Amino acid sequence: MHAADGSGIDRQVFGRLADGTVVEKIRLRGRGGFEAGVITYGAALQSLVVPGRDGRLADVVLGSDAIDGYLQPRSFFGATIGRYANRIDGATFVLDGQRHRVSTNEGANMLHGGAAGFDCRCWSVSAIGLVPTPFVTLSLTSRHGDEGFPGELRIDVTYRLSAADELSIAFAAVTDRPTVVNLTNHSFFNLDGVLSNENILDHRLTLTAERFLAIDPGAIPLAGPPRPVAGTPFDFRQPAAIGARIRQNDDQLRNGRGYDHNFCLDNGGALQLAARLEAPRSGRVLELLTDQPGVQFYSGNYLDGSVAGKGGRLYRPSDALCLEPQIWPDAPNRPDFPSARLAAGTEYRRCIVYRFALGR
Repeated sequence: MHAADGSGIDRQVFGRLADGTVVEKIRLRGRGGFEAGVITYGAALQSLVVPGRDGRLADVVLGSDAIDGYLQPRSFFGATIGRYANRIDGATFVLDGQRHRVSTNEGANMLHGGAAGFDCRCWSVSAIGLVPTPFVTLSLTSRHGDEGFPGELRIDVTYRLSAADELSIAFAAVTDRPTVVNLTNHSFFNLDGVLSNENILDHRLTLTAERFLAIDPGAIPLAGPPRPVAGTPFDFRQPAAIGARIRQNDDQLRNGRGYDHNFCLDNGGALQLAARLEAPRSGRVLELLTDQPGVQFYSGNYLDGSVAGKGGRLYRPSDALCLEPQIWPDAPNRPDFPSARLAAGTEYRRCIVYRFALGR
């Protein structure tokens, strides 16, 4: 499938699951070599090829070259996360007066949808095309009681090359009864390229957030309001190298083993710039736009060298970072946080835009 401007879409078999289910890879190809590869397992962004300052193309997201790398151990590379991204304290919450218990997969807590979240499912291709630009929509139905969550939830995730050097991800969901929903994409970025043998500690990050959520050693938000970033290692209102303060003697860096915190955005639900990431060596720049009320910045602290990814490379701490737009962690238990409640008959809609450019 090709367009007159040279853009196009390719579909191929990426692998098969143990039960014979075929996992597809859909390549959305833009101009100048810009390309996004999406697999149906986990509705995951498997590859993202971006030109650098020297004109060379490089894949800038962690993942695997084969389906086996997405099965065990569970690593969330590029995946669509749900039904609830991040953590729910004690894997339980009260919704409309009724207590719900969801599956535990991080001690006593729930992380990223529980033991078998959306990243562990094979999604279906429900739409694909070139008009107005290359896109693919992947769909999934999560039954009532799935991992303990109430309500049947129908989800569509649309990946689109929305402009030159720009990838957008649109999330839509509807439920047949009240539930909680928090969807995001969990891509790990290294703007020097995942085969460069460089880490991200020299990447310069800007976050348009004046507050962040302090966490306990289990990464659950502490009681009380968000903390100001001013005067802390969490102040990225001006560009700062990720490695500049990551080893300071700070209780929050200790609790997260680095950065693994929600930064609170004041965008009023409108699509706005939330983060800017610059790689001095390659010159690649990533601008992240979202309409979500928060973004989780994770500096790859738990990449421990036990997982081999693309090119057989072992992924180690700070080999990549995540910027995950989302509702705040543990919001179902925190009435003072933005609400994750989705009512029957209403539609969940959220958007992420990854916009690339070249720096000086």
